[in-house]
Amino acid sequence: MSGRQVAQGRLVTPFYSRQRELDTVNRWHEWKGYTVADEFYCSELEYFAIRNATAVFDLTPMTKYRISGPDAPAYVDRLVTRDMTRVPVGRVAYAVWCNDSGQVIDDGTIFRLGELDYRLCSQERHLDWLLTSAAGFDVDVAHETADVAALAIQGPTSYATLDRMGLSAVGHLKPFNLMEVDFAGTSIVISRTGFTGDLGYEVWLPPQVAERFWDELFAAGRLTGIRAIGTDALELARIEAGYLMADIDFLPADTAIRPGRTRSPLELGMEWLVDFGKPMFNGRRALADELRKGSRWRLVRLDIEGNKPAKDAYIFAKPKGGEQIGFVTSAAWSPVCKQNVALGTVNARYGAVGDSLWVDIYYQRELHWTRKMARATVVDGPFWDPPRRRATPPGPY
Repeated sequence: MSGRQVAQGRLVTPFYSRQRELDTVNRWHEWKGYTVADEFYCSELEYFAIRNATAVFDLTPMTKYRISGPDAPAYVDRLVTRDMTRVPVGRVAYAVWCNDSGQVIDDGTIFRLGELDYRLCSQERHLDWLLTSAAGFDVDVAHETADVAALAIQGPTSYATLDRMGLSAVGHLKPFNLMEVDFAGTSIVISRTGFTGDLGYEVWLPPQVAERFWDELFAAGRLTGIRAIGTDALELARIEAGYLMADIDFLPADTAIRPGRTRSPLELGMEWLVDFGKPMFNGRRALADELRKGSRWRLVRLDIEGNKPAKDAYIFAKPKGGEQIGFVTSAAWSPVCKQNVALGTVNARYGAVGDSLWVDIYYQRELHWTRKMARATVVDGPFWDPPRRRATPPGPY
């Protein structure tokens, strides 16, 4: 099955035939041209598969670019803000890339598959920008989204499932490492990565073996609680993990119309990804100037009182008569943390860890709207960060 197979006029992934059999609620949406599920049966139960068992999410629509050639290492290092010369073969690096004004175009993962061979995965499409940036480099940039099927296999029993499938070697992978393994006579790549903040892996394989891999994976996972999940469950997990999403928590700089609506990596809590020891990278001069003068905005992670999610809420410095200082970008009630959590952006003068802020929450029950001003405490780090996420080898869950 091709990665660009069309079913009834819609572009679908190589796993669509298997997912369609699991669907009971008929909730689908479009992701970069592909038909993907919001949920298959119940998003709440699918979420608990992430935290208690094995959850499988179809990553195929994620944008993927193959970067290769003699100048590939120099090109990739010039492209992003972190020092990619320190990333060895067999390693995955989280990175951000900026325009000349130091504003984030997107974030994503970069897989170093060989000395001169990389795969860049991102939320948005960037082929024109990548090709423009390649001027002067002996490098080839290819859009390979349709050529690579991908699954995220996440949760405490994810390794146990892969082990039962005969892929026990992945137990030696440390977080952000990758390896090639043989499956059905074909080389596939498995990385210890994910978007859930939990123990988990991502599998990258040719479309022609996708259905067979799915079938063997789900057969192996019968005793470990394996379930397919949609984007609703994944969205909750990524908020708990404190991960940012393009077009939700920040606006990609190459799509913004109004000035001042974009963010720099320093304003998104990504200063650890900016290496000023590098002689040159896109946006370096602007970011160095921002570092000297100070940022406009600050990313905050909020622990909010009560249990009403602060979706699209404004953030204030005081509960009454206070200045509006920012807004919430992502919010949820976390079942596993038993917290009302949110990500937001505030004026850089506010939002230090431990500060108390206030959010203006509106919620509706039986057509009636209620307004609540709730205290929010700025916290450090992710809301969900279990030790099993880093344990190597993973425990026998």
